[in-house]
Amino acid sequence: MLVTWLRTRPDALVAALALVGIVAHLTLRYAAGVNPSAANLPLLAVLVIGGLPLVLRLLWKGAHGEFGSDHLAGVSIVASALLHEYLAGAIVVLMLSGGETLEAFAVSEATSVLRALAKRVPTLAHRRKGSVFEDVPVGDLVVGDEVSILPHEICPVDGEVVQGHGRMDESYLTGEPFNISKGPGAMVLSGSINGEASLGVRATRVSADSRYARIMRVMQEAEQRRPTLRRIGDQLGAWYTPLALALAGLAWWLSGNPVRFLSVVVVATPCPLLIAIPVAIIGAISTAARRGIIVRDPAALEQLTLCHTMILDKTGTLTYGRPSVSEELYAPPYTRETVLPMVAALERYSRHPLAGAIVNAAADARYPLPDVEWIREEAGIGLHGKVGDSIVLVTSRAHAAARFELPPSELTGLECIVMLNDQYAASLRFHDGPRADSLGFVGHLGPNHGFTRVLLVSGDREGEVRRLADAVSITEVYAGASPEEKVAIVRRETEITKTVVIGDGINDAPALMAATVGIAFGQNSDVTSEAARVVIIDSSLSKVDELIHLSYRLRRVALQSAIGGMLLSGVGMGFAAIGLLSPVAGAVAQEAIDLLAVLNALRTARQPAALTDFEPLRSGQASR
Repeated sequence: MLVTWLRTRPDALVAALALVGIVAHLTLRYAAGVNPSAANLPLLAVLVIGGLPLVLRLLWKGAHGEFGSDHLAGVSIVASALLHEYLAGAIVVLMLSGGETLEAFAVSEATSVLRALAKRVPTLAHRRKGSVFEDVPVGDLVVGDEVSILPHEICPVDGEVVQGHGRMDESYLTGEPFNISKGPGAMVLSGSINGEASLGVRATRVSADSRYARIMRVMQEAEQRRPTLRRIGDQLGAWYTPLALALAGLAWWLSGNPVRFLSVVVVATPCPLLIAIPVAIIGAISTAARRGIIVRDPAALEQLTLCHTMILDKTGTLTYGRPSVSEELYAPPYTRETVLPMVAALERYSRHPLAGAIVNAAADARYPLPDVEWIREEAGIGLHGKVGDSIVLVTSRAHAAARFELPPSELTGLECIVMLNDQYAASLRFHDGPRADSLGFVGHLGPNHGFTRVLLVSGDREGEVRRLADAVSITEVYAGASPEEKVAIVRRETEITKTVVIGDGINDAPALMAATVGIAFGQNSDVTSEAARVVIIDSSLSKVDELIHLSYRLRRVALQSAIGGMLLSGVGMGFAAIGLLSPVAGAVAQEAIDLLAVLNALRTARQPAALTDFEPLRSGQASR
């Protein structure tokens, strides 16, 4: 594993080469007594094999307008080679490549978002041809083709079940570990994982038009437009580098000795920026991991304290994502004992988020579920099927009111209307309450963390979204938002200021990628986890608050290490400028400064006693 990692990390190979070359030089020069010319050969190898590619890369970055603190190290390498101060140059190569290696180590090795998406859909499908099935490329399927989904296979298309009964795992879409029963007439989604039974599915969309493919295209676009983040080291290096070069040039001009220039730039090589900051990041990432927070992109920790707008999803983020039946209204002569079992029998085959609540309500009442003869689920209409001798329709109030006379209702939340044989039978109402920490979390974002705006963006109905927004004191609400609309909202807000987006389903993934910092709850959806810069395993807003505090702590320690190291380097530059430090002595002094900066940076790895500064209050516990 180490060899593979080194092979994929050129900077790690360069650091190893530089270390071996320096040790070989010191051994040959002082232990073996070899003449200086021969003893310098390992150092020349370091400068040619390791230093030259580093310098060329820095030149390429400079030609494209990218200047950072590492350019000072490049000047040191070139100057040491020209002035035959090979040991000083090799030490700088070690410091520069070592810093890049540390930072690379801090970055998650997880696969890309798009690879995680693509791997969910097979390339072949079992299409019926006459009485047999043949394997064909998924792209060859057309609407109306019948395919067989074998046990534990991934469904290749959006379609309708025409044969068989089974269950499918759609957690990649919902962000919740739901296994949905499927029977004739039930709809299936590409990317779903089949259960134990084979299913016959008729394609209703070609693969390129499936819901899964559309989300993937949005994510591709979002990845291409992911914000470019300026790192702490680059911000500090923007003024430190020209200042150090000016001082080195002045020392050369006043003394007439070019070695003074090299001595100053070697001491000035900003390794507190190149090494201490990555060390602080690694420590913070380790601390976060021990608290159930996986930081996939170190830039997220650096940027989080600079964000001023937070955009929250509703279901599974501000709520627990587990709606329950809160009220049941039955129209005589229908009763709970006759209606609820029939509705639950149908809902076993539905992927709707409310289906589980109805099934659970029937299970709690210990009602046996009757057999379903046929079932059909249509977008915008609802669930339609035959249970026993009755035709059952489970639909929305808006759809039912257009066809039937219904009793009035002022409900603005979640509601299902049940029709039996074209007659109104019942209204089932649901409630997905806010998390215990939602109100306290939202309320403390502004006073404690400088967030000026908090937005609630959800794909749910406006009435339910606004009810939750009122409960947690959020005034800016966007309801009924598709993944594409969520991305547009996030992009618009990110153009104004840096943004944090929190979500837990694949529908949130494109928005997570478009934000400055995307935070995903849980790991039920690989795609969402891959899209986010941070993954919180324990779905808790308290953990988000801990993450913000870790970000503040990282930035404070990193700045202490970087600025403190640069101040000490400034003292060393002064000594070098007046000839009191040679290039090698300057490199050694710089290493001592690095050690102090790194020791301070390691404080981020210490586990703090507490990181949360808000009380998890429910909406009824605080005045508004």
